[in-house]
Amino acid sequence: MTNYIIKSHRIGTSYARPHIFILNKGMNSGKPNKEPYANSFVIIFQQEEDCENYYFVAFSLWQTKFWHQFLIGSVIPFLRLQDFKKEFNERAKTMMEEHEQHLKHIAALKLLEQKEKQFHENINLINEMRRVILYRYCK
Repeated sequence: MTNYIIKSHRIGTSYARPHIFILNKGMNSGKPNKEPYANSFVIIFQQEEDCENYYFVAFSLWQTKFWHQFLIGSVIPFLRLQDFKKEFNERAKTMMEEHEQHLKHIAALKLLEQKEKQFHENINLINEMRRVILYRYCK
């Protein structure tokens, strides 16, 4: 079992060890990111490989809207640190039990993320070419 520390992130704090940030306010609570959010938890790991593996666990939980059931607050919903720690530990443990299948899922998610990035770059190139053609046409 991987050892990691989950705590509230304070703005301006930098971390020497590998880490990920988890948004804790709003309807996107649970969203992982490599860059800090103003309202976030931080998960600190011993090794970069563990950080990468748990990033995709957190990403999967966020995409499936797992954290919505734990949101509290009527105006701006938020996720409590204790709820996050308890549920993240349990879910991460069950998702990591089948380690080989977990690695296959991570590889598939990385490939999809790469293809999505290429797709967006292609869309941007198409839009740029459209602007160039229209500019030449109107000139």
